[in-house]
Amino acid sequence: MKFIKSLVAAAALSALSATAALAATKIDMFFPVPVDGALAKEMQNLIVRFNKENPDIEVTGVYTGSYDETDIKTRAAIKAGKPPAAVIMSANFITQYHIDDLIQPLDSFAEADGKTPDAFMNQFWPALHGNARVDGKIYGVPFHNSTPLLYYNVEAFKEAGLDPEKPPVTWTDWITVAKKLTKRDGDKVTRWGLMIPGVYDTLGWTMSALNMSNGGQYYNPDFGGEIYYDTPSMLGALTLVDDLIHKYKVMPEGATQMPTINNSFFGGQAAMIIASTGSLSFIRQSMKTPYKVAFIPRNLRNAVPIGGASLIIPKGNSPERDQAAWKLIKWLTSPEIAGGWSRFTGYFAPNKAAYDLPEMKSFLAEHPDAKVALDQLAYARSWFATYNTTAVRKALEDEVQAVMSGKKKPAAALKAAQANADQLLRPYVEATALNLPE
Repeated sequence: MKFIKSLVAAAALSALSATAALAATKIDMFFPVPVDGALAKEMQNLIVRFNKENPDIEVTGVYTGSYDETDIKTRAAIKAGKPPAAVIMSANFITQYHIDDLIQPLDSFAEADGKTPDAFMNQFWPALHGNARVDGKIYGVPFHNSTPLLYYNVEAFKEAGLDPEKPPVTWTDWITVAKKLTKRDGDKVTRWGLMIPGVYDTLGWTMSALNMSNGGQYYNPDFGGEIYYDTPSMLGALTLVDDLIHKYKVMPEGATQMPTINNSFFGGQAAMIIASTGSLSFIRQSMKTPYKVAFIPRNLRNAVPIGGASLIIPKGNSPERDQAAWKLIKWLTSPEIAGGWSRFTGYFAPNKAAYDLPEMKSFLAEHPDAKVALDQLAYARSWFATYNTTAVRKALEDEVQAVMSGKKKPAAALKAAQANADQLLRPYVEATALNLPE
């Protein structure tokens, strides 16, 4: 009899479980992983964990490639009437999504949880607020964020008679150090003093870092129709790049791709590189010789753009899917999950409370390189975000690549970049700032 009762109870439990599963709100989340393939697997692990801890929701993770590819696929899904419930979107694309009226403001979700929008945002580092809020409302929740860093080979420094505890601080230091680190065998360079990425997206990000550290503003954070390419601060930044390649010959000519830069650093053919904070774990695992990280050297001031991605909720989903997406977003950006993702990837955790956790304090004590990005965050600024962001960014990147390849000089390249960008921004400018009362 007891056995039969157990069977009945088990059947009832199974039926309840099946009912719960049937009742689960199914949502999908698009996610890019721009740095390393292992991150995609870890994201799927997080989704499995979320589903187990939240049986009322069933999340399907959809890996969508790079940031640019994720933008294209998200827009295609929205246009097809099947918007994803949540997307990890490049933080500087959010302005464009707001202009296009494709994403939801999140203030009401925070208020429903009993928090003011300011209180909700104050859990994240201040440097991240500019790209998360547009026109005073929250449109993105910071998920994984980064700044560019200078990575350098300790043994190469010692071999060149340099103190690895004293990385270059200014552009003058940078040039001097890069000259000493560059090794030649006749006409052949066997070790470049420096490599910077020439690939789309990362190149524009790197140039904005050099522009900012040269006193530039790069864009108008209050109006999506203005970008500042043809300026003295950008001319100085691009001239530095041109000089490093063609005058000092401490950087290879041409637009070097990121895998080449990484492999050159690992193999000792590049003594210094610029790469994302998000590459930190990948480099830590792959580099077989000692390395260190440092701030991006400055000319006039320490300043870098933030990078990385925020979580958004596209318009067009049911209220049930919106609520499920919001629950997922809060879980992913909680101190515990954000801290774990930071330790796995190298991105810094946007949620400040993550650094109060014992496991995070232990990690920083064991890996002081992870603290450098956190320290540099004090000098970080918003990432450029305009109407037609990707095309406007590419207008500069095409011209910078031409300079890196020796096909153009900086002044001419920046005039062309500004003209192309202004043309791309024109529809928005005419619809807004030039749309005057009659």
